[in-house]
Amino acid sequence: MSDDIRTGRRAMARLGFVRGGGTSVLADQYVPYPFHITRPFRLYTQRPDLITLYLQSASGGLYRGDHLSLDIAMGPGAAAHITTQAATVVHRSAERPARQDTRIHVGADAFLHWVPDPLILFPDAALAASTRVTLEAGARAVVSESIACHDPEGRGRPFDQVALSLGIEASDGAVLVRERACITGTDFQDPASPLGPWRAYGALVILGPSSCMPGSEAVQAAADSTGCWTGLSPLPNGAGLGLRLLAPDGGTLAAGLEAAAGRAFAALTGLEPARRRK
Repeated sequence: MSDDIRTGRRAMARLGFVRGGGTSVLADQYVPYPFHITRPFRLYTQRPDLITLYLQSASGGLYRGDHLSLDIAMGPGAAAHITTQAATVVHRSAERPARQDTRIHVGADAFLHWVPDPLILFPDAALAASTRVTLEAGARAVVSESIACHDPEGRGRPFDQVALSLGIEASDGAVLVRERACITGTDFQDPASPLGPWRAYGALVILGPSSCMPGSEAVQAAADSTGCWTGLSPLPNGAGLGLRLLAPDGGTLAAGLEAAAGRAFAALTGLEPARRRK
């Protein structure tokens, strides 16, 4: 048995974008296994500075004891849309929870759209996932975290537990938003669950100056139209808007996130989002 299987994998990927020559460039990249990236795509002729990048996984998901980290740094004025190729499965890991940490720095007047596909919690999966966002003056970002539970055998077996943490701060270290949530799979699926009958949950934050925020009714209506049940409210300290989504399954949740994030993308960039094939 390999050391990776016994102790879990430790890997940290790094993506750094800068603006130069009228465009955005992936100037710094370190993507060890299991991370993998495509080449950057330019999907907007009217905004050649806005690039799209797919972040992929070369493995079958997250396994027990894994600790994967991702650092994304947007230089001043840079603009990027980063997405994943598919949902990520979290396998049985109750004895040694898997961990996924994402650190994001958005420079002055930069833009980042980071809405990965949901994490799918298999039976007995245990996961701790954290996202930290640092914003400089004029920074704009759309960021999400999402989970769904699924038993491939159709027996309704619960995951073990999940802990989610979201933090947003200014470049001087001032805390703007701090959220934490933790629930066991048994409580998640219990008839008295705080999530009711829903089996997928997502959170989307739209960050930036108030002058560029989308209309809250349009964002919520876009997500509701996909079959999600949503609620939207202003974030503390003028950070932006926060949307919560509940859905019957991961596919519906992914559609709701995409619809809501699309409205945010349009407001923050002035562009209708191009279709990104997966």
